Amino acid sequence: MPNLAIVGYGKMGKLVEQFAPEYGFSVALKLDEFNNTNFEGLTADNFRGVDVAVDFSVPPAVPRNVEGIAALGVNLVVGTTGWLQHLDAVRAAIQKHGTALVWAPNFSVGVNVFMRLVTEAAKLLASEKEYGAWAWEIHHSTKKDAPSGTLLKLVEQMKHAGYPRPIDAGSNRAGAHPGTHEIGFDSAADTITLRHTARSREGFARGALKAAQWVTGKKGFYEFKDIMGGGTCS
Repeated sequence: MPNLAIVGYGKMGKLVEQFAPEYGFSVALKLDEFNNTNFEGLTADNFRGVDVAVDFSVPPAVPRNVEGIAALGVNLVVGTTGWLQHLDAVRAAIQKHGTALVWAPNFSVGVNVFMRLVTEAAKLLASEKEYGAWAWEIHHSTKKDAPSGTLLKLVEQMKHAGYPRPIDAGSNRAGAHPGTHEIGFDSAADTITLRHTARSREGFARGALKAAQWVTGKKGFYEFKDIMGGGTCS
């Protein structure tokens, strides 16, 4: 049974631990704010025998976590959001140490299917000038980034698909909502609305464990959506 390290042992980390046996993993290490405050937990002794690490920590910690864990020769799955301004540095760390990493703005299988549907809709409506577009999301009040990384990725995918007009984006934070993302296209004649609603955080944990299974023993820098389509290294 391969060994898993959980970096960031909050709500998501606990869910990863709960479901890990279903994916064939034994949790060998748990790091949190009590034993990794200043990255002191990223040691060879702690990671001895660990096959892959799953990071659900906090955005500012991701670059140091990746550098430290990759230097130990351990592959990673990064489920933390809000750190993409450091994407180039994180990719460089993986390349330097010859390990592998899978990242995503959202590890839900359903959200990744939703992204493909949104991308196709944007492509089909790109030349239909009468259609304007919006993007909106809501999450729980403790989510640290707004708009969500998922919404930003959706807007980016729409633009890459060729949608040339402005996309009005908004977000809300309230209560304990696990996450809803909505993309809409509107004209004088009709409205098209695409929406994904998460019922719980379970889908994110399961997606991260699916990625951990896949990345074990590999090298390279991957996005979760690419894994679902066959695994294209960047």
